[in-house]
Amino acid sequence: MYSQAKVIAGGLVHIPLVIAVFYFILTTFNKRALKFVEETKTKKTGTKVVEPKKSAVSKAETSKTEQPKTETPKVVKKKHADVPVNIYRPKTPYEGTVIENYSLLKEGAIGRVNHITFDLKDSDPFLNYVEGQSIGIMPAGEDANGKPHKLRLYSIASTRHGDDFQGNTVSLCVRQLQYEKDGETINGVCSTYLCDIKPGDKVKITGPVGKEMLLPDEEDSNIVMLATGTGIAPMRAYLRRMFESTEKEKNNWNFKGKAWLFMGAPKSANLLYEEDLQRYLNDYPDNFKYTKAISREQQNTNGGRMYIQDRVLESANELFNMIEDEKTHIYLCGLKGMEPGIDEAMTKAAEEKGLNWSELRPQLKKAGRWHVETY
Repeated sequence: MYSQAKVIAGGLVHIPLVIAVFYFILTTFNKRALKFVEETKTKKTGTKVVEPKKSAVSKAETSKTEQPKTETPKVVKKKHADVPVNIYRPKTPYEGTVIENYSLLKEGAIGRVNHITFDLKDSDPFLNYVEGQSIGIMPAGEDANGKPHKLRLYSIASTRHGDDFQGNTVSLCVRQLQYEKDGETINGVCSTYLCDIKPGDKVKITGPVGKEMLLPDEEDSNIVMLATGTGIAPMRAYLRRMFESTEKEKNNWNFKGKAWLFMGAPKSANLLYEEDLQRYLNDYPDNFKYTKAISREQQNTNGGRMYIQDRVLESANELFNMIEDEKTHIYLCGLKGMEPGIDEAMTKAAEEKGLNWSELRPQLKKAGRWHVETY
């Protein structure tokens, strides 16, 4: 017979063994449970990665994202790279020296129009520009309130290489503004200042500015130019770039398209840069056409004065044949008052070709083929 004490002692001896067995069973179960969970996670994760539905949706979404690229219109407005802008600002203008200042008009002309050239070689940073841009001029002196005169913008009349092809000058074509007020003739502040300056004078210059009137890069582009008065300034730069042999060599750009200039003036004596234009006509008859509207010397079909819009109507068929060509760009520059007349003429000319000008003009603008700078 075992005593009670021996039974208790024997039970106590087996307790560690029972705990060890229980711990072994519990550990084994936990390991299997953890393995099952990990396997389940792996299977679910694998299903998400290779799930065919997700892949199909991704492709569809990619297709939708890329779709607009394939539907881009044939003619897209191009961005011009490396065009200098605001090298000099009103607070820090460049003081350029006047090289020359001479009249562009012949005897009997109306008003006062001068060609003015400034030296840029001392500018630092260098004031470079491209054809079709403008510069600002800050006239000397103060206004009636004792404040400095505000700057005025003028279209550049020279190519990037300047009139002497050395690349160190910029030229302007300036008409002195005059108007009557209360029986008194008022002279424009900046235009008078420019027409009066002399070689050696210093002038505060800002800019260049503008990307609206830049020429296309393509050598086979067609360029239609509509200008009145000093609106010929950017056109002169274009034509020099196209037809001056030294310019062509320097630019390595050989114009192969057709350039057509419509020029408006009150009298023959007011036609600007006429000798150069006649030389281009003689040297490049297949690439240059020149149509003049001299209001006080010529009559339109109705017996009235001949304006540039009348010439547009006369040439409607040929003009719109060019405009329908995607390589053609149209440039309009001059007094703001010329815009309604040109718009009306374009509307009538378009109708003769079965076109709607109110629809066509915005399309040309969007495509970067309709360029306007009026003042």
